[in-house]
Amino acid sequence: MTLYDRLIVSKDDAFRAFQARLVPNIPPETILGVRTPEMRKIAREVFDSPGRDAFLKDLPHRYYEENLIHFFVLSMIRDFDACVQAVEAFLPYVDCWPVSDQATPKAFKKNHPKLLPHIRKWIASDHVYTARFGIRMLMNEFLDGDFREEYLALVADKKGEDYYLKMMAAWYFATALAKRYEETIPYLIDRRLDDWVHKKAIQKALESFRVSEPHKDFLRSLK
Repeated sequence: MTLYDRLIVSKDDAFRAFQARLVPNIPPETILGVRTPEMRKIAREVFDSPGRDAFLKDLPHRYYEENLIHFFVLSMIRDFDACVQAVEAFLPYVDCWPVSDQATPKAFKKNHPKLLPHIRKWIASDHVYTARFGIRMLMNEFLDGDFREEYLALVADKKGEDYYLKMMAAWYFATALAKRYEETIPYLIDRRLDDWVHKKAIQKALESFRVSEPHKDFLRSLK
């Protein structure tokens, strides 16, 4: 059974309609309507199959689900250099936020010094979803033990009017407020962020259970 056949067997038309509304910037006919747990199962099969390399090289894919499966497969590559090379080959073909956001390669976690230069390059990219992916990796990997204040500026200084790029910047700063409040709050006090990102970051922080009530009270004064 081909990958396409596996997807067709697993598709759900009602879920397809839901996904089409969730991802309005891609053609609805490219969405089949396969749920994430089934795609992860298929990705594991692809990863373990002799046809894995052929699938990863067969770009661009036709269907939204193929792109998601592609990133799920990449997330399972254990060798850091091979994983990054495969990620960078795929990023130019990422065309929507769910594909950009769904997978976090396991190889990244233990290779932060080698990962950081790639993150800087991705954030600097003019391709919206490459930059979005870079910001998400900075958020996922560098807001805990390996955090440095200078990383906040990488996101604050990123310019772009695309909604999905600005939303990721807001998500990053809302998460930073939850994890690194003292270092992050000056960016809000001094209004160093794009006005839309500033307001959205505050909104998301106010919705977060990880931000304390005293911190939320102060954030309300900055709206």
